[in-house]
Amino acid sequence: MGRLFSLTYPTAAVLLAIRQGHLYGFDLMDATGLPDGTVYPLLRRLERRGVLTGAWEDEEAARAERRPPRRYYRLTPLGEASIEEVAARFPALVRLFAPEAGAT
Repeated sequence: MGRLFSLTYPTAAVLLAIRQGHLYGFDLMDATGLPDGTVYPLLRRLERRGVLTGAWEDEEAARAERRPPRRYYRLTPLGEASIEEVAARFPALVRLFAPEAGAT
């Protein structure tokens, strides 16, 4: 798994945040505390490597809310499988994102 993408702390935080339901860039920045210069390049790399899929929302929905369209991300099966490695390497981070569970 680590050979396909680097499992750094920011990568783990983004994967856990997506798994928890934070699905677009600004929401991920809020959930993780990471800056845009970290989150957006990370999302692009993970999408290229097949860990995430991304899709633009309907422009009409964004226009109705008077904001730019959002790109929503989801974990692929590879992304879901990587959560096990995230839990093994960053157990405290897992607890931050799912305190009631304590683990995956």
